[in-house]
Amino acid sequence: MHDLLVIGGGINGTGIARDAAGRGLDVVLVEKDDLAQHTSSASTKLIHGGLRYLEMYDFALVRKALIEREILLRAAPHIIWPMRFVLPHDKDQRPAWLIRLGLFLYDHLGGRKMLPPTKVLRRGKTDKLDPLKDEFRLAFEYSDCWVEDSRLVVLNAVDAKERGADVLTRTACTKLVRHEDYWEAELSSERGIETRSFKAVVNAAGGWVDAILGLAQPGANATHLRLVKGSHIIVPKWHDGEHAYFFQNGDGRIMFAIPYERGEFTLIGTTDIPYTADKDKVEISQEEIEYLCAGASEYYQRAITPADVVATYSGVRPLYDDHAASASKVTRDYVLHYDSDDGAPILSVFGGKITTYRELAEEAVAELAPVFEGLPHAWTKQASLPGGDIAAANFDAFLSGIVIAYPHLPIELLTRLARAYGTRARALLGDAASMSDLGREFGGGLTEREVTWLIEQEFAGTAEDVLRRRSKLYLHMTQEEQGAFTDWFATRQRTPNHKFGQ
Repeated sequence: MHDLLVIGGGINGTGIARDAAGRGLDVVLVEKDDLAQHTSSASTKLIHGGLRYLEMYDFALVRKALIEREILLRAAPHIIWPMRFVLPHDKDQRPAWLIRLGLFLYDHLGGRKMLPPTKVLRRGKTDKLDPLKDEFRLAFEYSDCWVEDSRLVVLNAVDAKERGADVLTRTACTKLVRHEDYWEAELSSERGIETRSFKAVVNAAGGWVDAILGLAQPGANATHLRLVKGSHIIVPKWHDGEHAYFFQNGDGRIMFAIPYERGEFTLIGTTDIPYTADKDKVEISQEEIEYLCAGASEYYQRAITPADVVATYSGVRPLYDDHAASASKVTRDYVLHYDSDDGAPILSVFGGKITTYRELAEEAVAELAPVFEGLPHAWTKQASLPGGDIAAANFDAFLSGIVIAYPHLPIELLTRLARAYGTRARALLGDAASMSDLGREFGGGLTEREVTWLIEQEFAGTAEDVLRRRSKLYLHMTQEEQGAFTDWFATRQRTPNHKFGQ
């Protein structure tokens, strides 16, 4: 019998599996699709306190998130890094003194140590207002962090596995039978159907959390979720510099315009729309595209049109239904529901945001302490994620060492690999002295050696897993290159005992 079944391979599920495995529990994590295939790869990709939640007086959530921001920055400085955000002042909206007060609170609520404070920007004294319309004469610049969201999920799963967890992707939990002191779970995959026993279950299935509760509690018909669709557009680089913009729309919504993928693109989002359709097929609507283009164009000198959009992505946020009137005002905080009334316990996770996933996981495992006598104390607060053990969290110094160690490889490639894999980039590169040592090149800097690493170390099972979640290299490859890679990957997966270079 196993200790714990975790259902859901998003950020909450993988975070809980990692925490529990690190405390010595026998953990099995199942995900019906790929890791981070749904909500956890469709975020705005920020580790942030949530400046707008101050307006909702949700000071506890903001403080919690700001504290976590610096913990995560230290844990994974390769996939999380500081970013400055420019908030232009619109005299027809909030007064400047109110914004400055909010940013003062934002600077101090979470005990900021690593990031620079807010400062005031004025047109003519900075070029950061130049891309914006002339009426924006004043702005405020503050700090938050960027994260490669789907890689954060994968690295939590990698760490969970290395600490003893069994991570099963493309494996669905299709049946749960509750007994007094254990669960029987039916797990279905292309390998077939198997039944395993567990002392406890964590339901971290995101948008499917109510469906899993239906398996665990047949006949129950309670709905705890409010599904909200968030969509983003990707356009060519729309402003110079490494800073992002925080735009406040006339309808009260906010959106971000963020340098994306080596600064070659700008990411703009997000929307907040109630959603009731198919959770497996979430797509942006034409109305959303036009809304995001129009919102950004209220600020940029050069208007953005739907014709400028080169890619999009959408996801459904499974928020806890607190009966807020507006979708954009539904709480982003998490709710944990522990149920052991009718036998073995099940813990269900509702809501949450990527910034607070580690604390959520810590709290979730603590909830299970009565089941597992002698459970060790929490440990993740001081621990690095795989590849994140970079001295003093100084990525630039680390990258310099990589460049020196591999003088005959392109700096662009080394920079991307260092960002993606951190200290494990050296294990991936091995003794490579030239590009030919890395095997076939597929375009966009993707090589056969990297693909092999992703399959063997990071659970990649399809070409899409590689191009869209463990990397965003589809944005840097032609359609022909993507097609050729997809064909090669499928052939590789069908070939028994495939070896590197074949």
